[in-house]
Amino acid sequence: MTKRLTEKQKEEIVESFKSGNDIDTLAQENNCTNLTIIRNLKKNLGESKYKELINKSKSIKEKSKTNKNQTNNLLKTNFENEDFKDDKVLNENIISSNFAPIDSFLEIAPIDYEIDNSFRKELSSVPLSEVDFPKVVYMIVDKKIELEIKLLKDFPEWQFLPQDDLSRKTIEIFFDLNLAKRSCNKEQKVLKVPNTDVFRIASPALIAKGITRIVCAENLIAL
Repeated sequence: MTKRLTEKQKEEIVESFKSGNDIDTLAQENNCTNLTIIRNLKKNLGESKYKELINKSKSIKEKSKTNKNQTNNLLKTNFENEDFKDDKVLNENIISSNFAPIDSFLEIAPIDYEIDNSFRKELSSVPLSEVDFPKVVYMIVDKKIELEIKLLKDFPEWQFLPQDDLSRKTIEIFFDLNLAKRSCNKEQKVLKVPNTDVFRIASPALIAKGITRIVCAENLIAL
């Protein structure tokens, strides 16, 4: 299981996030999962402030991507044109191009952020064999004791994953009974799982039903 963050770490995470650091960077720096970072940010900032900062970060990244494409296209045009082989002329052309003001580049994401997406994908899920479950977990089932199956896209905290991953079927487990009860509607009930080895035993049957991930508070678990 992921280690608990200290109060000092939580404060530093919030300040770093406000300063423009992304969730991947914060997770790596604090040796924890993206979901742990998201959960603590929402708790300390509130849902609305968290979404505001996330939208601001996305906007900055889009501007960065647009400016990068403009730069690449301009350089390609210049080098293909014989009239711009001279370095001085090339530099003057770039300076006169319609770029955003210099100070708009202060908070943009690293230019290799697209490459980082594939790196993040590798860290998103944890193999079932490596998960240290608590002694007891809880699941939500319907009145016929049928598992509640969701698609990964139904969980907002995992929306950053590729579309193929978001189409995966999942089941959700809870480490805390009260949290499970809050997520349960009138047509459902909470099922106690006293032996968590059942997930390893039943994994072939779950995979046969198309279920390939288990969602919990700290991790996305791959069957």
